[in-house]
Amino acid sequence: MNPEIDRRLKLFLNFLRVEKSLAELSVRSYQYDIKKFLDYLSEVKISDLNKVNGGTLNNYVSALSRNRGGRYSAKSINRMLSALRTFFKFLEAEKLVEINPVDDIESLRTKRELPEVLSVDEVNRILNINEKDKIAIRDKAILETMYASGLRVSEVINLKLSDVFAEDGFLRIIGKGSKERIVPIGRDALKAIRDYVKSSRNFLKAKSTETDNTLFLNFRGKKLSRMTIWNIVDKYVKIAGIKKDVHPHTLRHSFATHLLEGGADIRVIQEMLGHSDISTTQIYTHIDREYLINVHRTYHPRS
Repeated sequence: MNPEIDRRLKLFLNFLRVEKSLAELSVRSYQYDIKKFLDYLSEVKISDLNKVNGGTLNNYVSALSRNRGGRYSAKSINRMLSALRTFFKFLEAEKLVEINPVDDIESLRTKRELPEVLSVDEVNRILNINEKDKIAIRDKAILETMYASGLRVSEVINLKLSDVFAEDGFLRIIGKGSKERIVPIGRDALKAIRDYVKSSRNFLKAKSTETDNTLFLNFRGKKLSRMTIWNIVDKYVKIAGIKKDVHPHTLRHSFATHLLEGGADIRVIQEMLGHSDISTTQIYTHIDREYLINVHRTYHPRS
């Protein structure tokens, strides 16, 4: 790779880590996508990023579409274009290129795949857990929390005791890229958490000598794994007799869908989910915390 281009790539990756506080996996994803494009530039003998134009990018997209090692999907190509758009935007802001050549390149049309969603009745059947032991009490608290607040698996795993503001009715969540957001939580989920903390957490915590503020613990008194969350969801979906392809993210999709069906503003739902598109400026309207909580209480089936 051209040493100057390599230097610019390193500057950009450092910008993502330091200024944008992106997780290392996200940074590596950017690096992979941009490096693939830079390798293409080397193949077509372009050594100056200022020489990259719309024609270059259209030819690159065509090359990806007919890749001999396996044709890239429209979704994958759009992700690569998104990474390049952000890369050139950074270079333009730093005056390292004159223009962003990706701005005029349209994303490919993709087939919209709607995620599997549970009905309210199906969610209620899953959450109708026979709390016969301490693990079942924990599992109910986990599932109630995931559905009540639309949490990602990583977010429920890393949730701390100190992140639960029961009196105010919200959770503090550290999401992707270490971004913090406030998410309402309903009364049912708060009750399940209180029951778990009162009857199960100290019992589980006693199994480990580690001192940790983590809310949900495994039977060894340590932080749960992603696979454990998958197994918990799978277990209670089967007990409920639901035949759909359900995974932890299905609860998050269902959370958003049920709020939307109830009449909640989509921008509020996006705020609760912590969604942001890496290729665009933040588009979500700032929502007052009290308004978030009121919307959740009004529209969420188990609030």
